[in-house]
Amino acid sequence: MTHLLILGGTTEANALAKAVTAQGVPATYSYAGRVDNPRPQPLPVRVGGFGGAHGLAQYLCDHAITHVIDATHPFAAQMSRNAIAACRDTGLPLAALTRPAWTAQDGDRWQHVPDIGGAVAALSGLAQRVFLAVGRMHLEDFAAQPQHHYLLRLVDELGELPLPNCDVVVSRGPFTETDDRALMQRHDIELVVSKNAGGSGARAKIDAARALGLPVLMIDRPILPQRHELTSVTQVLNWLAHSGVNLGV
Repeated sequence: MTHLLILGGTTEANALAKAVTAQGVPATYSYAGRVDNPRPQPLPVRVGGFGGAHGLAQYLCDHAITHVIDATHPFAAQMSRNAIAACRDTGLPLAALTRPAWTAQDGDRWQHVPDIGGAVAALSGLAQRVFLAVGRMHLEDFAAQPQHHYLLRLVDELGELPLPNCDVVVSRGPFTETDDRALMQRHDIELVVSKNAGGSGARAKIDAARALGLPVLMIDRPILPQRHELTSVTQVLNWLAHSGVNLGV
C-alpha cells in the first residue's frame, strides 16, 4: 500500500499536501518543529527531527513509507542530505519539490556570498541599518557584527534576542512588494541580507530593494548531492503516477 512522507514546512509542501489529499493518496506531513504555530494540514502530521539519516531510514521502514518527497526549504540542507542518504539506504524513491532560485534583474545590486559565514564577514565595517531577512535560526551568527541596527521579521516572537540593537516585526508571509517597500522606508533600511530562497512568497523584499535602489547581500544556496528535482505539484503527481501510485482513488 502506498504511503508518502512529505518533508514539509514550505508553501510548496502545503500545496502538495492538499493535492495528494484530493487524490486520496495516504501520506504523512513532517514538520521540523522550528515554528511554534505551524499551519494546519489535511494530512496526519509529525513534528520534530528524525535523528539523522539513520533515524530517518528507520522511520521509513517502521512506518512502511513507499515514497519520499523533500519539499523542505532550499536552505534546509542537512535534512535534504539526510533524505538522500536514507532513501539510498532503503531503496525508496525520492523526489525534491523545490523552487527555482532567484536570478538578478536589471536594477538589482546584489553581492553574492556562499553561506551565512560569508554574510557575517561581509557585514564588517561601518554601522548600517540592515534588514536581516534570514530567519531566526542564524541570528546568533550576526551577533559578531553588533555595530549595525538590524530589522528582523520573524514568524514567532523570540523571548531573548542575540542582537543588541534591533527592531522586530512578527509577521507571516506571503508579503507584497508595496508593503515591503514601505517597511524598508519606515526603518530607513540601507542594506538587505537575504537567502536565495526562490519562489514568490518571500520575493517581495527583493523587488522592494530593487525599487528603492538598495544593495542586497545574497546568500547562495547550499550545494546538495544529485537528486531528482521537480518544480511544481503537477510534476510531483506525474512522478508519483509513473512510480506506481494510483491517483484519484
